[in-house]
Amino acid sequence: MIRMIRGLIDASHPLPGFAVTLFATAYALAVQNGLTLDGFVRALGVGVAILAGQLCVGWSNDAYDAERDRIAGRLDKPITAGRVPARFVEAAACLAAAGAVLLSWRLADHAGFWHLIALLSAVGYNAGLKSTWISPLPYVISFGLLPVIASLAVLGDAPPVSTVVSAALLGAGAHFANTVGDAEADALTGVRGLPQRLGPARSLTVMAILIALAAAGLLFGVLTADGTGLLRQVLAVLLLLAGVGLGLAGAVGRVGVPGGPAAFRLTLAAVALVVAGFLVTA
Repeated sequence: MIRMIRGLIDASHPLPGFAVTLFATAYALAVQNGLTLDGFVRALGVGVAILAGQLCVGWSNDAYDAERDRIAGRLDKPITAGRVPARFVEAAACLAAAGAVLLSWRLADHAGFWHLIALLSAVGYNAGLKSTWISPLPYVISFGLLPVIASLAVLGDAPPVSTVVSAALLGAGAHFANTVGDAEADALTGVRGLPQRLGPARSLTVMAILIALAAAGLLFGVLTADGTGLLRQVLAVLLLLAGVGLGLAGAVGRVGVPGGPAAFRLTLAAVALVVAGFLVTA
């Protein structure tokens, strides 16, 4: 039973799911002018809804990919390794989807509606868009909507356009890096998204460019925002530049080519630095 539970947790893709949940929750807390108990509860509601959605996305990904993973011999995948039955993962994905709908319904100012749009976009990627040349589009939509969901839920207002665009670019960058370690398996199973068509090395270059563009958009917002202290601006700039530098280092060094999770982990670290730089002045 414990082995099965661990397999179910691994099938949820806990690292990216936790990162997305943490970002949405932190943003919901950071954008508030003076945190109140009501504001904290609203931000917590955002985090719980996003977490349910991420569990649905992670489990549905492994459920949809079960046959592909079997063909590719992916013993690192819980279903293929026999650690958890596919039907359990499918049931968990359905339960998480139901939870995401109910929790989204409780969010204020249409935030829940946009969360469901983001969730449908992500599940659509799992269901087949990942094998098309528009594979980055679900990432652009779902990640771009994260600050919209959080801002509407706690403030009732949409975030600046530069924030939405930057979040979308960061999501697209994560998509290009995420495919690098799966290049061989994707070739065996016929997954032909845009990163696979470009190849691992070019995908890392695109990833670095997208992270740099996202940082530039956030930097513009930081430097043009009213009421931001000089010390916080300097700290934000340093974090943003560090994130860009890490992304560029990964692209130049071709980290993760051929195969391996290094590129995706490097991208998560670069994205984390860029996000931290933004949250400092949110």
